[in-house]
Amino acid sequence: MTAASAVPAIDVCAAVVRQRQRFLLATRPPGSHLAGYWEFPGGKIHAGETPEACILRELCEELGVAAVEPEFLALVEHDYPGKRIRLHFLRCRLPDGENPHPHEGQQCGWFTLAELRALNLAPADRRFVEEFLVRT
Repeated sequence: MTAASAVPAIDVCAAVVRQRQRFLLATRPPGSHLAGYWEFPGGKIHAGETPEACILRELCEELGVAAVEPEFLALVEHDYPGKRIRLHFLRCRLPDGENPHPHEGQQCGWFTLAELRALNLAPADRRFVEEFLVRT
C-alpha cells in the first residue's frame, strides 16, 4: 500500500465537452498543484454536492460558461504524492453562444483527440484519455 492510498480520496469532477470533434481543455491555474498542466476543466466536489452540480458550478466559476446536461462517463482513481483523488468525468454540453473565457489565470482551448494526446496532461487526465477516450 502506498502512502497516498492510505489517505481518504478527494472527490473531484472533470467536464468532457466536445464540439466539432474537439475537446475543451484548460491548464491548471498558476500556484496550484500541477500548475500549467492541461486537464479537462473541473474541481473539488463540495460536501453534500453531487458531481453533476459540481461540474456545472466549476465550469461557471472557472470558464464563465453555463454548461448543461452533465452525464457520468468514467471514474479514475489516481495517487499523487501524499494524496489520492477520485476523478469523476462527466460529459457536458455548451449551449450555442457559450464560449469559455478563463477566470483563474489559466489557458483554455479546443483540441482533437490526437492533439490532446500530445499535450502535457495531468496524469489522471492522461489515464482517462488513454483508458476511455481512445477506446471509443
